[in-house]
Amino acid sequence: MATPRKIVVGAGPAGIRAAERLVAAGLKPIVVDEAPRAGGQIYRRPPLTHGRTHKALYGFDAGRAKALHDVFEALQPRIDYHPETLAWNLREQTLHLVSNGVARAERFDALILATGATDRLLPVEGWTKPGCYSLGGSQIALKAQGCTIGSRVVFLGTGPLLYLVAYQYAKAGAVVAAVLDTSPASAQARALPKLAVRPEFLARGLYFRAVLAAKGVPVHNGVTPLAIEGEGSVAGVLWRDAKGAEHRTLADAVGMGFHLRSETQLADLAGCPFTFDETTQSFRPEIDTDGRSPRASVYFAGDGIRVLGADAAETAGRLAALAVLGDLGLPVDEAERDKLRRTMSVMERFRDGLAEAFPWPAHLARRVEDKTILCRCEAITAGDLREAAKAKGAPELNRAKALSRVGMGRCQGRFCGSAAAEILAEATGSSLREAGRLRGQAPVKPLSVATLTEESA
Repeated sequence: MATPRKIVVGAGPAGIRAAERLVAAGLKPIVVDEAPRAGGQIYRRPPLTHGRTHKALYGFDAGRAKALHDVFEALQPRIDYHPETLAWNLREQTLHLVSNGVARAERFDALILATGATDRLLPVEGWTKPGCYSLGGSQIALKAQGCTIGSRVVFLGTGPLLYLVAYQYAKAGAVVAAVLDTSPASAQARALPKLAVRPEFLARGLYFRAVLAAKGVPVHNGVTPLAIEGEGSVAGVLWRDAKGAEHRTLADAVGMGFHLRSETQLADLAGCPFTFDETTQSFRPEIDTDGRSPRASVYFAGDGIRVLGADAAETAGRLAALAVLGDLGLPVDEAERDKLRRTMSVMERFRDGLAEAFPWPAHLARRVEDKTILCRCEAITAGDLREAAKAKGAPELNRAKALSRVGMGRCQGRFCGSAAAEILAEATGSSLREAGRLRGQAPVKPLSVATLTEESA
């Protein structure tokens, strides 16, 4: 029997640990990753010319980051590693890749998708102005380029990443004008018992807030963002506090994000069934406890399936690798698997706490004004979508896409899809589940028209 071909997509915490476990079993997986250096978003590595230490880059997570980077360096002679490579399509047992403008196809017997997550965004009037960044983009600027997105920055949104990035900017010496959190303080207080299952991370979150307070950064909970103001670029943020009073905070940049959403386009192309996740009010691919999908030979790990954080992603990567080994008829250490499953159970309880503490502000999405740009790629407003829903008849999101072009641009709805579903549900009087989700299509990210096939290169 030929050696089974295993492919891991993603070289973040989940992908690295999955590859490590496959190598430990005597296999040599193919690892593909879009980034030039392994580490994923949370442990993103700057260019080699940057001289900052792990402690300077990753703070509390310096030890975890270094351990993961070291593991990957040691793995490289024993894996088939392809950095700066995009997995853009998936058909049957074949994954389609492109690197340096040259496309090729890789057959697989087992595929682990560790595709990570991106910011979940909410349109706010003026959010397309120069100077507006996602929280992830704000963090990349700091980690990879060693610069800030502006000289006076407002951080707007909700979720643990909101406080982490604000803390990192303040610690780096940037002026953080304010942290504007749409979640009420009462929700975060109610979630404390669930968050306490991981006391280290709860303490870390409290520490971030304490540092921001010590540096004089105003932190406001329960806010309603009204507009990002400025002529040509960001000049400030107009917002309403929990008591209804309006405020204007001057700034030349805004970092915004409302927790994270999983990258699931390849799961769509694999034909995996999706289920509605009541906790996060979003759709995600179906998996079993270990990351095995109903689609034969396709497995998931990390934030690409459920947003649980970097250390949970490492655990999920190992579990998915064990699932692959078991399904290939190779030996699996049952004690190891049981321990990993118990760890994931704790992570899931913590995730429930995060969802309760930092809820997706569906009420704000449903009240986005008609004139506000919803889909940045196609310049579609919230009013355009409502018209498609009511005047043209669009009961679900893909029909609305065909009639309005929402989600039809470069990002394929990654950044407008969550809000679009809320607006459509409100406009049609349906549930979020009935409004559905935008289905992924190939190529999952734009390809150059000059892309060549391997045969014709």
